[in-house]
Amino acid sequence: MNIPVKIAGIGFNVPEAVITNDDLTKIIDTSDEWIRTRTGIERRHVLSGNETAVEMGIKAAEKALAKSKIDVEEIDLIIAAASVETHAYPSSACEIQAAIGAINAACFDITAACSGLIYGMGIARAFIKSNSAKTVLIVATDAVSRCLDWTDRTTCVLFGDGAGAMVLTVSDDGQDDILAIDLKAEGNLGDFIKMPIPGKNCPLVEPNEEEKMFVKMDGKEVYKYVVTKLPGYIEECVAKSGLKMNEIDYLVPHQANLRIIEALEKRLDFAPSHVISNIQEYANTSAASIPIALVEAIEKGTIKLPCSAILTGFGAGMTVGTTVVKLREGIA
Repeated sequence: MNIPVKIAGIGFNVPEAVITNDDLTKIIDTSDEWIRTRTGIERRHVLSGNETAVEMGIKAAEKALAKSKIDVEEIDLIIAAASVETHAYPSSACEIQAAIGAINAACFDITAACSGLIYGMGIARAFIKSNSAKTVLIVATDAVSRCLDWTDRTTCVLFGDGAGAMVLTVSDDGQDDILAIDLKAEGNLGDFIKMPIPGKNCPLVEPNEEEKMFVKMDGKEVYKYVVTKLPGYIEECVAKSGLKMNEIDYLVPHQANLRIIEALEKRLDFAPSHVISNIQEYANTSAASIPIALVEAIEKGTIKLPCSAILTGFGAGMTVGTTVVKLREGIA
């Protein structure tokens, strides 16, 4: 039985608080030029006060559901992709379920860092195609700003906070919107990007060495890995889709670094106007970066619907996720 999957709606949300590169010069030794020339980033949105990643995810989910025109009680499953959880438990997915009233949905979280949305799409697609669910809500929401060492200019300038959501359901017209999807992981490269979770041993045993909950990254190794490996992985996924590279309208990559995006553009021979980038406004929002870039480009008219697109992400693990999709009118 081949059950076609429809991308029914997409939405995003970011905090109102904005930190510019010039703002960062007040707390670290850096400059707007230093950050822009190395990353392409000009500003980032961050949580303030008691705002949470779950709250961002709820707002993104509500927008995606509104576009999908699907009743919240029809959701069978909620998958939250969150590298930085608001709570260890209950899961972000359960908190989102309670807030939006998705009373019939099973819930769980996944951790695939910046590849989280694509991993979530792969899982949701499998649930739908196996007839285990009809409608799945994926929410990618990350508040990395709360796990940064704001004295380390090599990492704190790179990230922002945000959430993106996508509704997948059974297609009612027979068209399968996910033409191909490919998930990869290379755990032997896990030291490239790490974030420890602090914890103390029981006082009855020998004490452990506690690490601070800060993102640690070897930027040079990450860059080398991505520009060397990712283009080939994307080409493999495109080959599985049945399309040729020149038949795909847009490339929507994870927004980690403008130089990486430009390297992908050149290697895959995409016209700059068909490679979607908004890193200058949002920085790296982890798993949320692809849906934020996608929805904003649709809203601005940079992406013309209907169309075909490559969505591709990479992140800590190291994980990689790529999908070739058809995007319908009215999804965002």
